[in-house]
Amino acid sequence: MNPTNQLTDYDLPTLHSLLEDWGEPPYRARQLWQWLYIHLADDFDQMTNLPRPLRERLAAETIVGVPEVIATQVSSDGQTRKDLLRLADGETIEAVLMRYERRYTACISVQVGCPIGCVFCATGQAGFRRNLSAGEIVAQALHFARILRVEGKRLTNVVLMGMGEPLLNYDSSLVAVRRLADPAGFSLGQRHITLSTVGIVPGIDRLAEEGLQITLAISLHAATDDLRERLVPVNRHYPLDELFAACHRYSARNTRRISFEWALIAGVNDTHRQAEALVARLAGLQTHVNLIPLNPTPAYEGRPSSYEAIAAFAAVLERHRIPYTVRLRRGSDIQAGCGQLRHRARAGIRAGTEARPNGGRS
Repeated sequence: MNPTNQLTDYDLPTLHSLLEDWGEPPYRARQLWQWLYIHLADDFDQMTNLPRPLRERLAAETIVGVPEVIATQVSSDGQTRKDLLRLADGETIEAVLMRYERRYTACISVQVGCPIGCVFCATGQAGFRRNLSAGEIVAQALHFARILRVEGKRLTNVVLMGMGEPLLNYDSSLVAVRRLADPAGFSLGQRHITLSTVGIVPGIDRLAEEGLQITLAISLHAATDDLRERLVPVNRHYPLDELFAACHRYSARNTRRISFEWALIAGVNDTHRQAEALVARLAGLQTHVNLIPLNPTPAYEGRPSSYEAIAAFAAVLERHRIPYTVRLRRGSDIQAGCGQLRHRARAGIRAGTEARPNGGRS
């Protein structure tokens, strides 16, 4: 039988049922779960406390779900690695590992492509193909966790901020969040997981009811409807008044502050007017603003804001005592903005800085 079932798509009760149907004792499911999420096994032969006949049957009828690395780019400073991953059906996605002084963050995808169509985003420019399963989302984090384990390090943070809109793939995204946070498995604290959305209002309201301790990040990029509709077309469906009303409802049910993402585009959204409009929008919310100089893409003519413009924008936030961070453009020399490596590969352009860290595996 050809392998068809990806084990990272199974929850523990489903594994119990599967192995029970195969005549295995109940504890086998827990052993398999631990191999997948604690020991980070990527091959059934590594699961040495499972009987060989069981390992052979698992290999014949299921797959671990390790994505194939078909291209890798590493930034010149060695701190950012982007992988183009091929899924079981041949579709490709991107995932990025970012190394900081005290943390290691995986930026993972939730869809193949994206239906939102933000004008400055390479993923949206390439269109939408399909949603990822929960297992395909989780597998990206496990992939980078294996790389870090070889180096004696541990993945500390996961951001659902790669390709796709998590709240348009709600069920799979939430299953993935809970799977990564499962204390009996991968055991990543919920406070170390961020879910980023362009502002799908029904999804934000639904998320508010989940009782999670993750960070909600809103990809905002403009504080007036006229500009945001140009940059983020979904604003026509969920204009800013509706979006911020949802943010207030979310905050009323959650103690975690909301993060607002702002890609700074020279002469477009880095103006004093936009900064003051942002301040007005944030009134009454517990927030943090991430200012990120734009990652340029071939299909969008916008350029990153100058240092002076960034400083002036940040000064407005500081004057109003709004917490903010000017984020580094990690991996700009390898086009680490989401969708860019996939765009190059789909266009038949060979990635120019292919490399793998010492001890890394694919």
